[in-house]
Amino acid sequence: MKERAAADSTAKHDGRSRADARSGRARGERTPGRAGRPSREEAGQLQIRILDAATELLLTEGYGDTSIEAVARRARVSKRTFYHRFSDKPALTRAVVSHLIDGLRPPPEVPLIEGQSLEEILTRLASLILHAALSPRLLQLQRLIVAESERFPELAAAVAKAGGRQEAVALIGGVLRRHGRGAGAAAISEAEAAFAAEQFLQMVVSVPQLRALGLGKPLARAELDAWGRNTVGLFLDGFRGRR
Repeated sequence: MKERAAADSTAKHDGRSRADARSGRARGERTPGRAGRPSREEAGQLQIRILDAATELLLTEGYGDTSIEAVARRARVSKRTFYHRFSDKPALTRAVVSHLIDGLRPPPEVPLIEGQSLEEILTRLASLILHAALSPRLLQLQRLIVAESERFPELAAAVAKAGGRQEAVALIGGVLRRHGRGAGAAAISEAEAAFAAEQFLQMVVSVPQLRALGLGKPLARAELDAWGRNTVGLFLDGFRGRR
């Protein structure tokens, strides 16, 4: 009897294993054994599939109502596959934000610094920053943060860590240090450059983004261009005025 029970248990286990394998293949996952590990390209595609699914759910259902199970189901992957890539929901959220920011970065061939004046560089940066900050996806993310960060502080922390703000501040601060305040002016310290870069970023983004979120009339394309130019002019008047 014991042998019969053991045989039945083994048969059931084998049946479940075959069912799991078929389910994994249906979702586009590789099974271990003869098939081997996924190629780098396949692994990258799987990662993007999970991030795309998570992005849609987070931005439409909200952070609190988005579960790991729902993301895995929408991406057509197993939970084991999910946890092989992301440890928890905050880690997934950081990856989603990075994924969104990466999709808004200018191509590497976009001229930015070479042979340009400080005013030209900052004007170009202002345009790129506004394009990113006012994109539909980032506006949805901003609404999500406002709505849910009090209940879920890990959401705001995840966005702050992966949102690209510090990267933008470092880039702007580096530009300000290289160009300086002008002939005869003292060199700018790293702390001064970081502070000035934070102010520049806030000046460029704050009002246009608030209007785009519904607090006032959104700025049209021509108005945004003028906003960027005028903000750069006002910023440089104050920046160069400190000798």
